[in-house]
Amino acid sequence: MTPYRFRHIRHIRATVEDRAWDYAETHAEAIDAAWRTATAANPALFDGPVLVIAERKVAGDVFEARYRQVRYAQFLHYMRHAEPDGVSRNGFAVAGLTSADGALVMGIMGGHTANAGRIYFPGGTPDPADVVDGRVDLDGSVVRELAEETGLTAEELAFDQGFWLHEDEKRSAFIKVVRTRLTAEALRGAILERLARQAEPELAGIHILRTADDLRPDLMPPFQLAYAQWWLAGGPAAQPG
Repeated sequence: MTPYRFRHIRHIRATVEDRAWDYAETHAEAIDAAWRTATAANPALFDGPVLVIAERKVAGDVFEARYRQVRYAQFLHYMRHAEPDGVSRNGFAVAGLTSADGALVMGIMGGHTANAGRIYFPGGTPDPADVVDGRVDLDGSVVRELAEETGLTAEELAFDQGFWLHEDEKRSAFIKVVRTRLTAEALRGAILERLARQAEPELAGIHILRTADDLRPDLMPPFQLAYAQWWLAGGPAAQPG
């Protein structure tokens, strides 16, 4: 473990089970009220199905989890308003885009998204499209989210083995190191050119991080800020992989 609490995970064994969520049942009225407020402010929000960890275990470089399918409104309310229940987590994967000249390349979320203006690596909470043969495929989720958010395809990139895991009381964030042959500026240009062809892109812009001056604690969620700080301190290159 490092001061930034990152752990290398080589194997993810995650399944989906049909199980009720006590939180969603006991807070149904508050969830519906909050969703009405959220959609009044942002009609583009969609209450589709997402997958949330119901239980998990980490042993060495193996992460085992059972997910449950919930409505996005239920998930959003839990993440924004609930006290951690000790088991429910947003277990998601993101692409740690790393340019050929050694910069981190992140997206700035568009105004129509639930996290407008926030700075993240491409990625997101898994949904039923990420389930393959009964298992949650976080490697596939990274590839899918990259294509949707940036237009980049797997053939253009190189993916490190495994993930770097960062956890807090509500999140299990899996960062997949993704490398490109392009410099950061060239990569930004390529992504922006592709976003310009999308009818409603998820990203409003691209943020490049090279030094501590590029950190944005006001806009980066804790896991993203922690990874950026860790990377500046040596990050994956300084850890056994």
